[in-house]
Amino acid sequence: MPAPPEVAARAYILQDLSSRQTLAARNADQPVEPASLTKLMTSYLVFQALQSGKLTLEQTVTVSERAWRTGMTGASRTFIQVNSQVKVDDLLKGMIVQSGNDATVALAEAVGGTVEVFVDMMNRQAAQFGLKQTSFRNPEGLTAPGHVSTARELSVIAARLIADFPQALQYYSMKEFAYNGIRQPNRNLLLYRDPTVDGLKTGFTSAAGYCLISTARRSGPAGERRLLSVVVGAASTESRANESQKLLNWGYSAFDVVKLFDANQAVTTAPVWKGRDATVPLGRTSPIMAVVPRGQAAQVRTQVTRNDPLLAPLNQGQVVGTLRISLGQQPWQDWPLQTLKPVPQAGWLGRTWDALRLSIQ
Repeated sequence: MPAPPEVAARAYILQDLSSRQTLAARNADQPVEPASLTKLMTSYLVFQALQSGKLTLEQTVTVSERAWRTGMTGASRTFIQVNSQVKVDDLLKGMIVQSGNDATVALAEAVGGTVEVFVDMMNRQAAQFGLKQTSFRNPEGLTAPGHVSTARELSVIAARLIADFPQALQYYSMKEFAYNGIRQPNRNLLLYRDPTVDGLKTGFTSAAGYCLISTARRSGPAGERRLLSVVVGAASTESRANESQKLLNWGYSAFDVVKLFDANQAVTTAPVWKGRDATVPLGRTSPIMAVVPRGQAAQVRTQVTRNDPLLAPLNQGQVVGTLRISLGQQPWQDWPLQTLKPVPQAGWLGRTWDALRLSIQ
């Protein structure tokens, strides 16, 4: 890997979301206070509720005294009033653009019924993501004992939000939002400086320092690339923006992208036993790409391994093999290979014949 730039922050990580690769990291697994970066998980659960129909954007939420009081703690609030009726869409903008703690708690109560139930939902979702060190105590990110995460695990939450709910970026890219006659700018300075940046979230507490998760999308010869940067514990709002921009620019300039296969393109065709079809194509529903240090694209090599024998029935999207990518002699990256179509079981005669053939192999 090329040497990353010097980054003036407590911890950071830079991910290439297009190829699922970590390009650079420092102290990425060190526990940190996530501050308002917490709101990314809150967002995930709100968009999940919208997708399931539990909430709608036009639905109104009654603002509780607890939501209002939480907004009075610290500088981040949307200025919603107790017992007022606020649309979910406005609360989302208040939470995302203004980092409003009051809007965040109002949304948490709308989804979970109570803040406590919602926090349990946050921690269950973190466990489903496979996060080992993240533990939430509230939905807004105010300092609380045991409220911790890591730069790496915060990047997982952000990446899942982008992948599962890409519509969220229309909120995260908003430069300002006005509610109750009060207009507030988005605190993510990169939205004003870099037209390729379209999110995500700032955070600050005295313990956490200045934090920023940023994402940018740029096009190149091999197609579009999306990078995700997490910078935790910078010294100021200006510093977190500068260090994040430095990481993003380096990530785009220091690497080449090799597009190996298109979405739904067969990487290989595998034999199937006891199925109605004798073979099944293996690939991915998204493009398979590798990001390599600049000038080394010609050294990329691939090898397929399969979980043979493949026995029907096979579901579409079932992982049954691996595409192993190497850079020269160096192992570089693995991509799970999926079946690109289903293969039902054969009839009794076909299953019996294949069972006999397998027994004498």
